[in-house]
Amino acid sequence: MQLRYGLDDRPPAGELALYGLQWFAVTIPVIIIIGKVAAGLHAHSPADEISYIQKLSFVMAAALLLELTAGHRLPLIIGPSTVLLIGIIASRGFGAASIYSSILLGGVLLFVLSITGLFAHLKKFFTTRVVAVVLLLIAFTMTPTIMALVVSPQSGSGPLANIIFSLAMIFSMFFLYSVLKDIWRSTLIIWAMAAGSIIYFSLFPAGPLFKFHEFPLAGGFLRDFTLPLSLDAGVVISFVFCYLALAVNDLGSIQSLNELLKPEGEKQRITRGMLVTGLANVAAGFLGVIGPVNFSLSPGVIISTRCASRAALFPTAALLLLLSFSPALLSLLGNVPPAVIGCVLVYILCAQVVAGLSVISEPGKPPSFETGLVIGLPLILGTVIAFLPAEVLATFPTILRPVLGNGFVVGVLAALIMEHLVFRGK
Repeated sequence: MQLRYGLDDRPPAGELALYGLQWFAVTIPVIIIIGKVAAGLHAHSPADEISYIQKLSFVMAAALLLELTAGHRLPLIIGPSTVLLIGIIASRGFGAASIYSSILLGGVLLFVLSITGLFAHLKKFFTTRVVAVVLLLIAFTMTPTIMALVVSPQSGSGPLANIIFSLAMIFSMFFLYSVLKDIWRSTLIIWAMAAGSIIYFSLFPAGPLFKFHEFPLAGGFLRDFTLPLSLDAGVVISFVFCYLALAVNDLGSIQSLNELLKPEGEKQRITRGMLVTGLANVAAGFLGVIGPVNFSLSPGVIISTRCASRAALFPTAALLLLLSFSPALLSLLGNVPPAVIGCVLVYILCAQVVAGLSVISEPGKPPSFETGLVIGLPLILGTVIAFLPAEVLATFPTILRPVLGNGFVVGVLAALIMEHLVFRGK
């Protein structure tokens, strides 16, 4: 691959700003979308939601700066973890303190596994087929959340109109992906959010979710910390599984760029990168927000732009940092209808499915029947658990509810049993 700018090259100021804006355009929609979904589970007012997204933007900016300077030092974008969002949704009946205390402890666990080298011993359990299940489960167990967004009563129309609008928008996004090239394809999410919101409010007039003039242009967010710690055994166990999956995701993202760019000190980059991810998750838990992970979509952006310079991500981190101190600007970006958020999540999670399928695909060799069973059963079990009604979950023992009521955790457990017990050695 012919790159215009290598890992340690510094593009001219004008190009650097454009590349930085592109990386910003890739990451900010995910921060807004996942931030709104997570904040909506605990926030009691629009001000609480904006404060949550402020803290989330700050954590992502700080984590990105630390990764670029002391961590993996690669052009990898960072964002809120979908795996942890699944854990938060499954544990929402236990209160914010228990959830974010578990995220803080999960960050400590990831830091310890990285610095001691213990993760190397856990990696052997996450075979190719188990990793494929992990990637696919993230998409499948998010479907109840997408369904709730698409038919959300907050929007200005009925469920049927929302479904028709959502189908039209989803197919339009995939059509545009098929015809667009380079930077337009890389930034399709942000254009889809903007155009989708304008069209939606034109079809179904409704007041903005966040009124721009009600929020200050500049404002802090240092409140609602996760102190004192509130530990619930079931919630902690649930998030331990989530963090093992997050570690596999983080490792895969860093390794994908190692394979693409072949930089010096590949092993050290993995160790330092995961250490920073662990520390960033500790900070996220302390601030009471969802933790970050290195995103696996970065190689696609690099290939499309032919720019692998890590310097291009410093403007992105600076923009995220500035945005975290502006409630008014975040309120403007946060006025995306729930149905549009659901459509963009479908687009993002379809890419997650592609990642899962690519793990088990081999040229000219279809997956074996046993591989289909090892992957199929966990996906079905995880999806069934994800759709269980709240009244059914309420009958589970309190300590087991965050584990047995979490479709992602049940799916990963099923994959481990199928891989290492049922089909051991095959």
